[in-house]
Amino acid sequence: MAIHFNHTILSTHDKKASATFLAEMLGLPAPRKWGPFYMVTTENGANLDYMDVDGDIAPQHYAFLTSESEFDMIFGRIKERQLLYWADPGQTRQGEINHHDGGRGVYFKETNGHLLEIITKEYGSGGWNP
Repeated sequence: MAIHFNHTILSTHDKKASATFLAEMLGLPAPRKWGPFYMVTTENGANLDYMDVDGDIAPQHYAFLTSESEFDMIFGRIKERQLLYWADPGQTRQGEINHHDGGRGVYFKETNGHLLEIITKEYGSGGWNP
């Protein structure tokens, strides 16, 4: 049996605004409402379901594999919105991107503090191993 990742739930204080931010940044279709969620669907059919919560949000990490041209478009949106970005998940290399496995990668935060990552090469595909 083939196993496919289907969905995950992201905590937020404004599910519609947060889902819209993600869809706009990644160049994906507008989110759709389903039950208590606003869902953003990636090209491979995985859903990121935003759900409003009270109180503090524990930031999570979400990574997206893109083409080189998609990376350029997304990175352009990051710079247009003057968002902080980093080359590393520890956020020590601000204003830089990485070149792991011969590709490019960058981290930035969405509206609730979740750390988003875009990469153009799957980790380990070019021999990189931290």
